Amino acid sequence: MAEVQAFQAWRYDVGQVGDLSDVVAPPYDVIDTAQQDELYKKHPCNCVRLILNRDEPTDESTDDRYARASKFFRQWQEDCVLIREHEAALYVYHQEFEWEGQTFVRKGFLGRLRLEEFGKGNVFPHEQTMPGPKKDRLALMTACEANLSPIFGLYPDADQAAQNALEDAARSVTPLVAIDHLGVTHRMWPVTDPSVIAQVQQTLADKPIFIADGHHRYETSCNYKAQQAEAGRLDDTSAANFTLMMFCGMDDPGLAILPTHRLVSGFPELTADDVRAAVDGHFSIEEVDSAETAWATMDAEGDQSVFGFGTPADGKWLLARATDTSPMKELAPEQSNVWRSLGVSILHRMIVDHLLKGKHPDARPAFKFVHLMDEVNDAMKQKSCQLAILVMPAEIGHVQAISEHLERMPPKSTFFYPKLLSGLVFNPLS
Repeated sequence: MAEVQAFQAWRYDVGQVGDLSDVVAPPYDVIDTAQQDELYKKHPCNCVRLILNRDEPTDESTDDRYARASKFFRQWQEDCVLIREHEAALYVYHQEFEWEGQTFVRKGFLGRLRLEEFGKGNVFPHEQTMPGPKKDRLALMTACEANLSPIFGLYPDADQAAQNALEDAARSVTPLVAIDHLGVTHRMWPVTDPSVIAQVQQTLADKPIFIADGHHRYETSCNYKAQQAEAGRLDDTSAANFTLMMFCGMDDPGLAILPTHRLVSGFPELTADDVRAAVDGHFSIEEVDSAETAWATMDAEGDQSVFGFGTPADGKWLLARATDTSPMKELAPEQSNVWRSLGVSILHRMIVDHLLKGKHPDARPAFKFVHLMDEVNDAMKQKSCQLAILVMPAEIGHVQAISEHLERMPPKSTFFYPKLLSGLVFNPLS
């Protein structure tokens, strides 16, 4: 069973900090050094000092960064920059954003989820994780004794019963509002009504939870729980049994999975004729006039096995429709049919590693991941790659099916936009 709990969050007192927009931040793993500096300058209490504390000249080890983050977190509580919610709450969370000229509102809520090991309960991953980020996040979690950023979880709820109950309860509450650096408007309403919270808990009790984003943070929370158990500081009611999550219904109209296109380097200069020769017998090829034309056709058809190939060497674009993907059975025999049918799986296993490398065995493919047509067109003009590949994003149904098979998608299979803000709420673990 999925156990969802309300909790008493630490959150910013807007009377102290002023505009909430000045103290929130994107997730730590999308913040580069320049943005880190900007966030430091934006406000002395910006949460970047917690989630991505910067190195200082006097540091003797990386542990100093975690100790500073902990000091800031506790000092802000003592100074009432952060205030504790008086009652346990679930937090309605809306994100209003534009993409390619269309406005969306993604709706969900923030709460705590009881931790379960992947494959042993109702919580399912879909992406692979790496040890480095988990080690870093565990050190920070241990120092601060809190979840500082939410994990993004999806659950099936066709009639949106849980979200609708919370929406009704939030109508009389004034939202907290922040606008991020991309212009996305984030709104949050605390809901403390016990009957509404109980209704949400009952609705989600028999639902699977699929991790959309934040796999490293989820596994880190599991590692923190194990650490607490080993130290003899864990019982069934301990806060370390839970992690901070944003829950979003899989049928929410604002839930969008956006494409992540590939700019491929490491090959010799490729022309459109080179690509035709490499994929001959497996794809039908049609030349089109631009990336936009290729993508418009792909988007309209909605087929995972249709790709756009751009060759900077001659400035041409090809629309490629798969006619024979049978090699995927031999190239990925350990994977399910659903996994093998994903556009990103076909792209990496069959197109790049099998067909293109078959023609160019000395190639060492490297990938840059981009989301916008402008980024693709810039790479074509600057000839900063040998091949641009447009690929369809995985759909929600793919995420569910592959997760339930306990499989992991290839990297960058999904791009859930916008990212969840850090700094709206903090979940104490002590």
